[in-house]
Amino acid sequence: MHKVKVKGILSANNGMNLYRGCTHGCIYCDSRSKCYHINHDFEDIEVKENAVELLEQALKSKRKKCMIGTGSMCDPYMHIELETENTRKSLLLIEKYGFGAVVQTKSSRVLRDLDILKKINSKTKAVVQMTLTTFDENLCKIIEPNVSTTKERFETLKILNENNIPTVVWLDPVLPFINDTEENIKGILDYCIKAKVYGIICFGMGLTLREGNREYFYKNLDKYFPGLKEKYIKTYGNSYEVTSPNNSMLMTIFNRICKENNIVCNNKEIFNYLKTFEEKNTFRQLTLFDI
Repeated sequence: MHKVKVKGILSANNGMNLYRGCTHGCIYCDSRSKCYHINHDFEDIEVKENAVELLEQALKSKRKKCMIGTGSMCDPYMHIELETENTRKSLLLIEKYGFGAVVQTKSSRVLRDLDILKKINSKTKAVVQMTLTTFDENLCKIIEPNVSTTKERFETLKILNENNIPTVVWLDPVLPFINDTEENIKGILDYCIKAKVYGIICFGMGLTLREGNREYFYKNLDKYFPGLKEKYIKTYGNSYEVTSPNNSMLMTIFNRICKENNIVCNNKEIFNYLKTFEEKNTFRQLTLFDI
């Protein structure tokens, strides 16, 4: 871990990353790509030590309430959060100033902040996004070694639903020749149905590879799936978009099951939902019994 001071914390779209780098070790991680200019060891987490202070300044100066997002580039509930509590402190500010929150994570540690999420959600909207890629627990521990298992994430989604916190699942990425199977997709969708998620974001059955994350991915293929790197190179070359040969069949299953269970699967509709600030009426109408 190392600390830096930054000049700003909120992006133009009101997103924030409190850290840079990650310790989750997911073999497909796009955030390792060189285009993001992380000039330190990826596992040596960069902590933005003035992030919470900058966030408060930004929220105070905003003329219009909106949704504040975190987790697009690095997980806000990775291991370092237990030490810094920057995510919790940020959520407290979001609640204090009456903004909405959208959190994206792969960790059940999000439940630590259930109390704050419920307070935010009582006034506006607090949405938790959870990535699910691999139904098989043993395979999950290979692909995503240092995060909550898929079953633990499923249990987290259920608890959030029981507390009226809306949830969205990212079914992304799906790795060709590894987890691009009907059994895997149906298993994940079954979890989503049982957890009563609002929607599932899916860009198709595949992943993206570019300089930085491609090399790390291939190194792990050599380690855990000997011979598969050569199959990727032969099939896809240096393509950025790596689409499963089973994409058409799996997307048909995905769309059918979502529609049958009233789960939103239109990405545009979900993103509009995530961006829309909704102020709830917290005042109860008086009845004769209150007079």
